[in-house]
Amino acid sequence: MADSLQDLRARVNQFVAERDWAQFHTPKNLAMAMIVEAAELVEQFQWDTPQESQQLSPEKREAVSHELADTFVYLLRIAEVLEIDLIQATNQKIDLNALKYPVEKAKGSNAKYTKYKHTEYQ
Repeated sequence: MADSLQDLRARVNQFVAERDWAQFHTPKNLAMAMIVEAAELVEQFQWDTPQESQQLSPEKREAVSHELADTFVYLLRIAEVLEIDLIQATNQKIDLNALKYPVEKAKGSNAKYTKYKHTEYQ
């Protein structure tokens, strides 16, 4: 059982290697598979009200967790194949988003950064 991102990557890589699936894991194929799994995640909430989507039955919580895991595995594989450090990339993206969404303009707002007046991202 993996309990860190590094261990999980190793476990997924071993799973893939044992089945000789790396030959099928091109970035294009993995991205497409990830989107299919993300759509299956969305399907879990398709007709729920916002409140229902926050109060899941044990069965639905399990189904959602499986779809999240499937999506996450494909994300890990894309990063592995392209040699992208997800932690580093995420930290960089948070830094960029902090510039796009400064607290004084974004706090409590769901507006896209292009809707802010006088930003360098307009």
